[in-house]
Amino acid sequence: MSSIYRLKPAFQALLRPLVRRLAVAGVTANAVTVAALLISVVLGVVLFAFPQPLLFLLLPLWMFLRMAFNAVDGMLAREFGQQSVLGAYLNELADVVSDAALYLPFALIAPFGWQWVGLVILLAVVSEMAGALGPMVGASRRYDGPMGKSDRAFVFGALGLWLGIAGSLPAWLEWLMPALALAIAVNIFNRVRNGVREVSTSASKE
Repeated sequence: MSSIYRLKPAFQALLRPLVRRLAVAGVTANAVTVAALLISVVLGVVLFAFPQPLLFLLLPLWMFLRMAFNAVDGMLAREFGQQSVLGAYLNELADVVSDAALYLPFALIAPFGWQWVGLVILLAVVSEMAGALGPMVGASRRYDGPMGKSDRAFVFGALGLWLGIAGSLPAWLEWLMPALALAIAVNIFNRVRNGVREVSTSASKE
């Protein structure tokens, strides 16, 4: 699984008291998922319409809060009996739409360009699809890295912080989007390979 994703259990432990209060208050996992999606899309639209460096300081803040939202909705679903078919769809679809909305504004930021940012978005969607297909073939939901969702959030959040503080990004960063695309391509390969291996191993034990 991706490197930052390994921190998820500790992060969840910190959030568990909040999750209990939300459950008692009647907050649902699906409501948290939809709220995170709406905030992500609104922020992405704002950054795309007004690509001012200072506004990009909102990105690292939201990337951190979004991880909390994602953890909270999962814990509400698993630990408080809120799992549902609709929730499964929302969880996967909201993530890829949110990622696309938050990454797209960087297509307007030098030294990046439409082609590479667009490729990163496309590969990120395929990566999450490869992970989500695991249960369909009898494997677990795959979170293999490198450059899974949490790692991408860290990279784009760091870029937003850098841009907001410095006012621009250095020209030598033009290699970053191709490198991200390559890492996500490896991620897709790993998720498919390890999913197939998991199913094959399970079958051989029967």
